[in-house]
Amino acid sequence: MPLNVFMNYISGYEAKRKRLLKKAPEGPLKDFLSVPFPTLDTPIHDLPILAVDFETTGLDAKKDKLLSIGFVVMEQEQIKLKSCYHQIINTTTRLKESNVIIHQITDDQKEQGQPLELVVKKLLTALTGKVMLVHFARIERQFLQQACLELYGMAPDFPIIDTLVIAKRKLDKRDVSYDPSELRLSSLRHKYQLPDHHGHNALNDAIATAELLLAQVNDKNKTEIVQLKDILL
Repeated sequence: MPLNVFMNYISGYEAKRKRLLKKAPEGPLKDFLSVPFPTLDTPIHDLPILAVDFETTGLDAKKDKLLSIGFVVMEQEQIKLKSCYHQIINTTTRLKESNVIIHQITDDQKEQGQPLELVVKKLLTALTGKVMLVHFARIERQFLQQACLELYGMAPDFPIIDTLVIAKRKLDKRDVSYDPSELRLSSLRHKYQLPDHHGHNALNDAIATAELLLAQVNDKNKTEIVQLKDILL
């Protein structure tokens, strides 16, 4: 395990969680912060995970908006499909044609969506006591932190497992050049012989990421017990 991961966890995530808990306003964020994160030595079989995906109007969390959130719970290395959640968010931003083409979310659908506050509350409740799983963490981390900052006045850190980073670490060990496109969710799923999925839908991508993680950890030495410290971002 990289030393920086251990130090970040001990002096970063948990320390900041406890610090923010003292200042957090009553409500969803305080409830989330009141529960410790899973320990680094938690085996993957016992690790509570929430696979999450966001669809957004762009890549800049400060000026772009969340369009939809999807998530699904993973427990005991199983994807709990009954826990699936998908919600379009009502924002005041007028969607560009490029947004509609990519995400298939129209202004009419957006206007029927739920307020950001309710959707983030639902996400934080589901994420409490779990580790967040994503593919390409920058989007989910930055947009969730920005949403928390706007809603609660503070931006917590979230322990994250990133299937892209897991794949990148493996490729980097080969010390051979590779095409960055190999790290795309669809490309990695193809590599592990997982079926095609309909991308750019937050719930579909969350489930696809959960399936990819299971393939990645099962690809390791069967005698090796995968722990959180082995796959934490």
